[in-house]
This record gives sequence, C-alpha cells and structure tokens, in this order.
Amino acid sequence: MKRRFFFLFAVLLAASCGGPEDGDYKLTLLTTNDVHGHFFDSTYVGHSLSKSLMAVHHIVDSVRAAEGAENVVLVDAGDCLQGDNAAYYFNYVDTCSKHVWSRIVDYMDYDACAWGNHDVETGHPVYDRVFSDLKKDGIPLLAGNAVRNDNGKTYFPLYTVVRRAGVKIAILGYTNANIRAWLSESVWSGMHFVPIMSRCQEDVVMVRRKEKPDLVIVAMHSATGKGDGSILEAEAMDVFKGVKGIDFVVCSHDHRPFVTKTDTSALINSGSHCRYVGQGTLNFRVEKGKIVSKEFNSELIPVRAWNVDREMCETFHEDYSAVKKFTLREVGTLKSDLRTRDAYRGMSDYINLVHTLQISCAPAQISFAAPLTYNGFVKAGTLIYNDLFTIYPFENQLFVLRMSGREIRNYLEFSYDNWINTISSPSDHILKIVPYDDPRTGQKGWSFVNRSYNFDSAAGLNYTVDVTKPKGERIAISSLAGGQPFDEDATYSVAVTSYRASGGGGLMRYGAGIDTEKIDERVVERYPEIRNILYQYLVEFGEIDPAVTGDPARIGSWRFIPEALAEKALDQDMSLMFR
Repeated sequence: MKRRFFFLFAVLLAASCGGPEDGDYKLTLLTTNDVHGHFFDSTYVGHSLSKSLMAVHHIVDSVRAAEGAENVVLVDAGDCLQGDNAAYYFNYVDTCSKHVWSRIVDYMDYDACAWGNHDVETGHPVYDRVFSDLKKDGIPLLAGNAVRNDNGKTYFPLYTVVRRAGVKIAILGYTNANIRAWLSESVWSGMHFVPIMSRCQEDVVMVRRKEKPDLVIVAMHSATGKGDGSILEAEAMDVFKGVKGIDFVVCSHDHRPFVTKTDTSALINSGSHCRYVGQGTLNFRVEKGKIVSKEFNSELIPVRAWNVDREMCETFHEDYSAVKKFTLREVGTLKSDLRTRDAYRGMSDYINLVHTLQISCAPAQISFAAPLTYNGFVKAGTLIYNDLFTIYPFENQLFVLRMSGREIRNYLEFSYDNWINTISSPSDHILKIVPYDDPRTGQKGWSFVNRSYNFDSAAGLNYTVDVTKPKGERIAISSLAGGQPFDEDATYSVAVTSYRASGGGGLMRYGAGIDTEKIDERVVERYPEIRNILYQYLVEFGEIDPAVTGDPARIGSWRFIPEALAEKALDQDMSLMFR
C-alpha cells in the first residue's frame, strides 16, 4: 500500500521523460493463483500450520528487498474467494466489514488480479463488493472476456498499466471461458464469457497500439492445457503458443505447478493453495529508448508454512480469530464416523447423507450426488461448523429438474463408465485407476483416470451395476425406493447440484443427452447452497444418524454385482488408492 505512493511519483517522472533510458534492466514477476482462501498461517482446529498468503508475503517482501521494489510486479490469476473457512466467513457471514481478501491484496501491494470461476461462484453480492473495494484501493480486478449483455463492454476491466524496471508494462486479465458449464446463470447474470483465444490477439494489438507498453503480461484463470485449442477451460498454452506480443503468461485453474519459457516469452502456473510462488525474470537491454534484447527465465519458489510475515499476521489476527470462533461453533452430533472414500465402493453413510438432504427438497423424487471430498474424514461425536466444510466443501446450489426415466438410466450409465471398468477377474482393476506421480504434491501412488467428484450415484431408486457388462448395459433399475415401478417413459423430479445442472462433468449433456444451454426449461425448483441445507438439517434434528439418513425406504439402494467378484476387486483397488 505504501509502495503505491512512491510509484505514483515514479510514473509521473517517467512519463515526462519519454521512453526508458538506455542500459541493462531486470524485471521480476511474482505470481499466485488458486489461493482458495488460504489467507492465514494457522488452521482453525488444532495447532497445525498452513501454507498461506502470510508466508507468500514473506517471500514477496524478500524479493522486493533484494531486487528493489521498483523492479517487481505481483499478479494473481484468480480463485481466491472460495475453499477455506475464511473466504466463506467474509463472503456470507460478515458481509458488513471490508472483505479480508481485499484488505490482504491491498496490504501485499498486488498490481493486478484476474478473476476465477470460483470467485464468480460466490455471486454478485460478494464479487461486486470486492471489486468495489479493490477499485477504491487502486487495484484492478481484470476479466476482459466477461462481457456485459446490455452494451457489449467488459464487466471487469481488460487491462491495467504499471511502470517497473524503468519500463511501461501492460497487464491484461481474463477469466475462465467455461464458467457457463459449471455455474448457474443466477451467479453471473448480466454477462457472458467468450473464449480467451477468440479475442486475446486482438486485445494485445489494441493495448499495444493504445498504450505503447514496452512489455505485456497476460494473467488468465485458465488451465495450462495442451496448446491444441481442444479444451475451453485450458487455454493458457494456446495463448502462449499462438498469441504474438506477450512477454509473460500467468495461468491457473488446474492446480498443477508448471513453468516453461522460450526465447521470446515465459509461462508460469504456480499451482494452488500457496504451495509455490511463481517467479519470472526478464533481463533486457534498452538502446535508444527501445528494448533490443530479452532473456527470460521462470521458476517456482516453494512456500514454507512457518516462514511468515509476523507483522502481517498481527495485522490480520483479529480477522483470524473471528473466523476461528465461527469455525469452532458446535452445530450438532454425528453418531458414527464418516469417510468420504467409502463412496467409491458402494453405498456409504457419507453419500447417503447427501442424498437424504437433496431428496428431502420438494418435489424431488430422485437424487444424483458424488463424493466432493476425495478422502475426507469426520469423527463421530460433537460436530463443529468446520466439519460441514469437509462434508460439503463447495457452495453448490440445489436444483430440482424434470428428467425422463430413460435419461436417468443413461445418465447413470455415463457416470459409472467414468468410475469403473468392465471386469471378469478379481485381479482386474474395477476402478478406473492408473499409477500416477502427482505433480501437485510430488507423491507416487495411484489415481482415478477421471474426476471422482463426477462419480454420481442415485437415491430414490433400487438398482444394480453389473461390473461384467460394458457401458450401456450395466444399470438395471428395478423400482423406485418405495417399491413403485420405474418407467423409462415417465417423467421424474431429480435433485442435482447447480454445477451438474449447468453441465459440469458432462453427465447431463453426454450421459442423459440434455442440452444444458436450455436447462432452465427443466428446472422446477431452486434451493440455496447445499451446505446451508445440511446446517438447517442439524438445526432441526440436532444429529446425523446413519440409520436415518440411510433408510432404504427413502433413498433406495444400489450395489455392484456380482457381489463376490466386485468386493474382491474393490478391496484390491482401494488398498492401492489409500495405503
């Protein structure tokens, strides 16, 4: 924050002198992305340390001290307002104070922030408030491909201009172009999102012509991707390879740390959750007011959880204490342990709970749900609010929509084909898993081929999944939960998340064959966030009892068959996945 006043004088001085003076320069670009609410260095339960923006700031200040603050640019590439209790608290509980993330961004002197899909997920009241706060602090929130429906202009600014290392730098920002496929239109009303590649080259040319910057940085909340234009949510490598006139591409979204460079540019993805700070360096020479040579480098700086900025911790301690108090609030009791991984092998207390919450929302007859925490655990006993984030980590709303019986069966066929293989022997892999070295953690092990949060099972039905049969022939639905006949030609009311209804995971479109662009025509009821439904359940009943939430008369039942074959194969694969 203090740095900004110094640079105002520097900008005015540079503007009066024309281009940069001749000589050798070095610019350092520091990047963060997918912070997901990791603002504080301590967990709220227990005394564990957490990698956080407190530790990131220690690195940033060290680099500024070593290189000179006037030679350092700090940029974030989105997804900061979701994922941790702190983000939730300041999004929805304390809505009167200035958002803690806005204050932290100002404290750390970010030069620009791009907007992520999970930031948009928080809804207009949250992100419009944050945008307003940052604007007052002189920090631009960028998303040049979020276009207003009423006038065709951008909802957020496309770019900003700063001066560092003696030169003029333009920073362009974009959000993920695939937001429509994941989020209900209610959270992004008034705008739409266009592919970054469809306009990035034109934007760079326009900004270079208008502002005449010496360097250009593009910060985008989009995954690294393959660079072949095939993945709408992963356009970074497309931009890196295909758009001329960019010096640095800062990307995000996939949580996979990655850096690369060429002779003319560099790309940085710092991963997620403050595990790394991305660092790009550019050594360049200026002759006769023009840059005549450039040398790029990019790397990742590991963040040490304990190595924090103590002054920053003290500044935001009151905010941490407020979040901790909220997090530790008792909300009910749990009669037996919940393990989210149990959902991969069949019916489980965890998924039964989610199904019960969803199917209780009128007029739902059937529920689709998947495990949203990969390997979460909640111990039986007193529940605190923090446990609700383990049980349901996302701010998904609940939709009830109309589907035919045939669409329901096809949906399930698609879901289980993401989940399991066709097997003939207990030694076969029943789960679709592969050996995998996780680039996010560096650990060796096994991983699902597909995303486990797309492994939907159904409640409200009685059915089997035959693991010896191929896709399209596995699902046999015998009846509704109450014993009534299931009719493929009948229409049913189905409870799903807003993520699924909007097209997330492709189950609606590629499984059921439903055009999610027209999903509103099928929606018969909308409910608030599912975590809030869980909280209200606890307010009403005071406890989570698996004997109640697993009642087959209400949620039905399903199982893999042949059971002996499936159980042996599942034992094998689960032991590989969870050693």
